[in-house]
Amino acid sequence: MTDQAWPWPAGAATGIGSLPGTDIGEAQRVVLGELPELPHLPELPARGPGADMIGRSAGLLVELPVELYAGRWRVAPRPGRDLRRARDLMERDLDQLAEQAEGYAGPIKVQAAGPLTLAASLELPIGGRLLRDPGAVRDLTGSLAEGLRGHVAEVARRLPGASVLLQLDEPSLPTVLAGRVPTESGLGAYRAVESVDAAALLRTVVEAVGVPTLVHCCAPDVPLELIRSTGAVAVALDLDLVTDLDPLGEALDAGLGLLAGAAPTRPPSAGGAPTSAQIADRVRQLWDRLGFPRRQLAEQVVVTPACGLAGATPQYARAVLAACRDAGRRFAED
Repeated sequence: MTDQAWPWPAGAATGIGSLPGTDIGEAQRVVLGELPELPHLPELPARGPGADMIGRSAGLLVELPVELYAGRWRVAPRPGRDLRRARDLMERDLDQLAEQAEGYAGPIKVQAAGPLTLAASLELPIGGRLLRDPGAVRDLTGSLAEGLRGHVAEVARRLPGASVLLQLDEPSLPTVLAGRVPTESGLGAYRAVESVDAAALLRTVVEAVGVPTLVHCCAPDVPLELIRSTGAVAVALDLDLVTDLDPLGEALDAGLGLLAGAAPTRPPSAGGAPTSAQIADRVRQLWDRLGFPRRQLAEQVVVTPACGLAGATPQYARAVLAACRDAGRRFAED
């Protein structure tokens, strides 16, 4: 492993994205207060359509309008009310961020669904997912790349002292690669996307946006070598879903950073949030099993919850973020 500069400070912690509630001002205050080394722009899906991961991300697409139909997002012939709502919510979030984080100088992370997950979720006007049409998937990817470039620029304009990181959420990536995305009838599945094609789509976005980009996938069988080949600086994983350490060790040894999802998104049946010591031990145990020196841990690893916290209580979400922060600081002090 060669020395390299990471786009976050040693001992950093961050959130994956979503939080409970509907008050974006309060959510941003929580994030900025509990995660001062690497805050993220929180997502509040409880606000309804346009605040969910797919609607929020589709609202960033350029010249590819979307709408809600029968509870699902689909490509629309022209911009309408649903798209305006998604964009208005994002605009309010960015305005609130400029107010809450005025003067902030440091890294900040924003999140959006990646091209494969969007293609597996958005529907064509004639029915069926975009995934069925390779040409439509390429158009979607180009539109997303342009939209995310503009989104990152807007964040940078509002926070001129900050450096922006982008997280591409790809929970559907393993399913897309395996050809397991079901058709609408449920009787079949869409054809698998080849790894080389999936990597090219992700690389298009990573290269176009031009800021350090990581890929988040809270699913089993994360294609780590594919993600590394896209130019991503890191991968975000749920540590409980990592069953084969060899691919992870190879990816980290080759220079990929790790956002280690080490805290459950909801409290266990007995007990509250994990302590910072418990989270730190969870990460250290994995790191030691991988065989890497402890001195690398604080720099290469960012501590996070296992996934988004939208389903948690506000009290639990705040406690988990604070525990992740303190766990990261333990590594910086080691």
